[in-house]
Amino acid sequence: MNFSFTDEHRLLLGVVREFVHKELGPVAARLDKEARFPEEQIRKASEMGLMGIMIPVQYGGSGMDTISYVLAMEELSRACASTAIIISVNNSLVCEPIFRFGSEEQKHRFLIPLARGEKLGCFALTEPQAGSDAAGLKTTAVKKIGRYVLNGTKLFITNGAHADVAIVFAVTDVTKGAHGISAFMVEKGTPGFSVGKVEEKMGLRASDLVELNFQDCTIPEENLLGKEGDGFGIAMITLDGGRIGVATQSVGIARACLEEALRYSKERFQFGQPISGFQAIRFMLADMSMEIEAARLLTFRAAYLKDRGLPYTKEASQAKLFASEMANRVAFKALQIFGGYGYTTDFPVEKWYRDARVTTLYEGTSEIQRLVIARELLRT
Repeated sequence: MNFSFTDEHRLLLGVVREFVHKELGPVAARLDKEARFPEEQIRKASEMGLMGIMIPVQYGGSGMDTISYVLAMEELSRACASTAIIISVNNSLVCEPIFRFGSEEQKHRFLIPLARGEKLGCFALTEPQAGSDAAGLKTTAVKKIGRYVLNGTKLFITNGAHADVAIVFAVTDVTKGAHGISAFMVEKGTPGFSVGKVEEKMGLRASDLVELNFQDCTIPEENLLGKEGDGFGIAMITLDGGRIGVATQSVGIARACLEEALRYSKERFQFGQPISGFQAIRFMLADMSMEIEAARLLTFRAAYLKDRGLPYTKEASQAKLFASEMANRVAFKALQIFGGYGYTTDFPVEKWYRDARVTTLYEGTSEIQRLVIARELLRT
């Protein structure tokens, strides 16, 4: 594995860092406090080509690799994890499956505007009774002449309130279990498609998390992604890539915690010296740094394999599992270093502590990641 970045990687990193410094970092706390969707920041990210980083130029993307995606997502997450997950979902959970499984007509109709950032997408898999059990969907899609009629409810959908296109998974054949699930692209404004409850969240408050309802929602058969029965496979393959995004988000959050804890430990004096002089603090800082580097390398490894068309399911789950749990450990230590001040909203560490918590839950809980890793190991 080559640990050297290309000129393109370094250029992208510089551009994203400047965007973070000037446009995103200064407003991140306010966006979180007001639970306000970062519309202006997403618009500027679109102009920079960040909404379809890995999609070829002919389909509206930037034509970069997964390493580029990882580099950009870490920088964004370091400043505003909410903005990062909005962009990550559009890249990995929406653009990627349309590029991989969509027809040419679907790519021109849906993918190009999504990759350009002219439209925003969401990934609608989870249901009230189907979270980790993704094969237990109750949403149905009944085929009529030239169309499908969808009925059901989706839950915890990131970007759902602002999305122009939703990739929706529904049962087309109840007798086939997981093999009876299909994927569809449903556009905003389609009759019978509506946004339900908007969740109040602990963290990532600037990104929306909503319920989506489908009541006799009729879509043309041309909106079927792949073939009937391909839906479960599409979802699982897509989530492999999505887990790289969450691993990267976790690294970015943890890096922000470490950087702020380092600064604070040099400025905070107790017993006549900066607390950075105490062994207990130094040990925490050392552990934080070590775990961040380990998580980053696991993430790069998964991205490296993906870019080369090699199997990366196990590596993506390993990266996501380790990085998400690492981010929670690092956020805990950072808050501990800040002491009582860390528990207040005067300092950003409490926000990162809240933001880190969800990373072990979405796009597959830690428990599901362990099952995936064990399954892949036992296949060898």
